[in-house]
Amino acid sequence: MAFQIRPARPQDCGTLVELIGALADYEKLSHQVVATEAQLRDELFCERPVIEAVIGWEGERAVGFALYFHNFSTFLTRRGIYLEDLFVVPQARGRGYGKALMLHVARVAVERGCGRFEWAVLDWNRPAIDFYESLGATVLPDWRICRLTGEALARCAAMQAGAGAGTGLQAAD
Repeated sequence: MAFQIRPARPQDCGTLVELIGALADYEKLSHQVVATEAQLRDELFCERPVIEAVIGWEGERAVGFALYFHNFSTFLTRRGIYLEDLFVVPQARGRGYGKALMLHVARVAVERGCGRFEWAVLDWNRPAIDFYESLGATVLPDWRICRLTGEALARCAAMQAGAGAGTGLQAAD
């Protein structure tokens, strides 16, 4: 069956949420997924979306997806593309679909004049690391991802008000 990649459409959001759930299961992170079809539709198809998604289709069956967005490198003073998720269902692996999705996003990055195409990979996911390295990617050993969410994010934001107390420092809005 022929494999096709096309941009996600509003009616594909349910399919994307299912694929996101399958990705989370594979990564042993399903307990973290709170995404809904409505939320995803709102983010992908609002007036100024900040994320994009493509879906890989084998005939009428969605077998993979890539979700990405623009970031920016101050060192390059150029925007880049950050791949948030890449996933191919286990039954469709080994057919080149993941590579096709990666090459599609790489082409988008080049066409848009991006200086980088980057993503994160779980340290235990050796098949993915090997795959990315086979494409010429470098896994950066000196970098770690830092994240604030939930209460920690709220506490950090609340600290701003008192951060300059007694120092004469103020945050400008």
